[in-house]
Amino acid sequence: MKKTFPTTPQSPAHDSDGVDQLHEQSLMLPSKLVTLADCFHEDKLPWIVASKIPADLFIQVDDVTFNVHQYPFISKCGYIRRLDIQPSLSNSEYNCKLENFPGRSETFHIILRFCYGLPIDFSPKNIAQLRCASEYLEMTEEMEDGNLISKTEAYLTFVVLSSWRDTIIVLKICETLSPWAENIQMVRRCCDSIAWKASRDHQSTGEAVNEEGRWFDEVATLRIDHFMRIMTSIRAKGTKPETLGKFVVHYAERRVLGMDTESEGLRDYGYSKNDLQFSVISQRDRGGFGNSKEQRTIIESIISLIPPEQKAVSCKFLLKMLKMAILYSVTPALVSELEKRIGMMLEEATVHDLLIPNFKSGDQSSSPECTMHDIDVVQRILEFFSMHEQQQQQSHKSGKFNVSKLFDNYLAEIARDPNLSITKFQVLAESLPESTRTCDDGLYRAIDIYLKSHPSLSEYDRRRICKIMNCAKLSLDACNHAAQNDRLPMRTVMQVLFSEQVKMRAATQGKEQELSGNNSEQDGNRSSTEIEITNLRAELENVKAKMAELQNDYTELQQEYEKLNNKQRNGSTWSSGWRKIKNSFHAKQEGDEIRDGENRPSPARRCKASLRRSSLS
Repeated sequence: MKKTFPTTPQSPAHDSDGVDQLHEQSLMLPSKLVTLADCFHEDKLPWIVASKIPADLFIQVDDVTFNVHQYPFISKCGYIRRLDIQPSLSNSEYNCKLENFPGRSETFHIILRFCYGLPIDFSPKNIAQLRCASEYLEMTEEMEDGNLISKTEAYLTFVVLSSWRDTIIVLKICETLSPWAENIQMVRRCCDSIAWKASRDHQSTGEAVNEEGRWFDEVATLRIDHFMRIMTSIRAKGTKPETLGKFVVHYAERRVLGMDTESEGLRDYGYSKNDLQFSVISQRDRGGFGNSKEQRTIIESIISLIPPEQKAVSCKFLLKMLKMAILYSVTPALVSELEKRIGMMLEEATVHDLLIPNFKSGDQSSSPECTMHDIDVVQRILEFFSMHEQQQQQSHKSGKFNVSKLFDNYLAEIARDPNLSITKFQVLAESLPESTRTCDDGLYRAIDIYLKSHPSLSEYDRRRICKIMNCAKLSLDACNHAAQNDRLPMRTVMQVLFSEQVKMRAATQGKEQELSGNNSEQDGNRSSTEIEITNLRAELENVKAKMAELQNDYTELQQEYEKLNNKQRNGSTWSSGWRKIKNSFHAKQEGDEIRDGENRPSPARRCKASLRRSSLS
């Protein structure tokens, strides 16, 4: 639809044909814009009325047709001058059509004012459109001195690029002016200006935020390709990796949809498979996290921007990006790069960070073998960690200890998953080298939780999963718990009892050495230590006697186990044999208690209690 505004003010009809003709002339503009006729009549172009020259050029921009005079445009616009303008048959037709005009009809209206000599106001909100449009129309100095290209260039250079805020505004507008903004190097200049300001601020103050740096929130709203160019320019200026990392993290938190929603939401899921697997996926499929293709592009670009230095970004951020990369099916090579980076920083992670949902939908997610968490990803991360540790010339024992503790806690979390197969659990538990664990208490806890969450396991499977842990690396408290744990297979309990004996023997030898050391050091003050040494020796003899009783109990238990193993090797189950041995062992303990007195504990329990008292002494 064409929108018309008269070139002269409306007035009563006159008898003169010239005046009537003048009233029929019109300038077609959008209705929301100011009528040019008033401006022309008031101060700038009264000669149009005086000369009664009719408009002789029709220009269409989008759905708007402008009825103008040729001369002002031919004198300033090389593009219009080169056109083979054909005369219009009627006011409803146009001589030329400007296809894909930068800034559309609103910008052409401003240029129309400029061509007629009317004043125009430059601002950061229109300078990009005017600069591109003037390039489109070839409004160069060759056509006329002080033409629009030179004027917009001066404003862009001396006003816009000197201001952080104005530069960001212009760069944001350039997103809609492709390819003109690229061709005239306006995007590059804006990106370089922002990069120079950002690098200068951080190098001079060493801080991420200062007077101009406060506008970085607006940088995070830029399109990803423009942000990448800014980051490339900042990096080329020698900015510190930590500063680059802060920029990348800030942009990701603003533009990667679902990072915080997904991370926070998992805290309340518990162990409901449907909630855990489908909640984030359903939001993605419904468009709750934005366009999947666009998000995939943003994530891939951000991953490529992360500085290679290890401390540039946190392990927590890398794990968040990994979850989003898996959710949006990012290129496998980039996913692998994230896994490798996380493996090098694994000691900084938490259990919650490693709980990566299994982002499968449809038939895959309903499979009984589909776990709630993505176990394979964590296993690959652990393999990268092991490779990284082997490559290090100096071993970081504290880091290994932290990772082993973290990993055992992770095993304890996923052990509750009813769909976690024993094979997956075993393979994952064995992924961490045994030398990394100084203590197997955490692994024992994870195994116990798995056995409790999978009560239908056979005796064979129970033995299989318990082989993962080393009973010799269990503490006395863990041994005490394991010896009374009905979920453990018989062979494991026997190994625990043997390990406990070894630990008690080592503790006894330690007490003997302590006594001999005290005896030699306390010669000068025997009056104050003789009683204590005598008591320690008596307690030590007590422990030795009780250890002998425990040894006898263990020997009898082992003999009975061998008898049952020989008799019931064919046809009987492990569980029934274990129940008989356990009942026999408990009966012996009860008999010992009756023989020793009504309130006297069994030898095994008295031995453990004595050992604790000895250690306290």
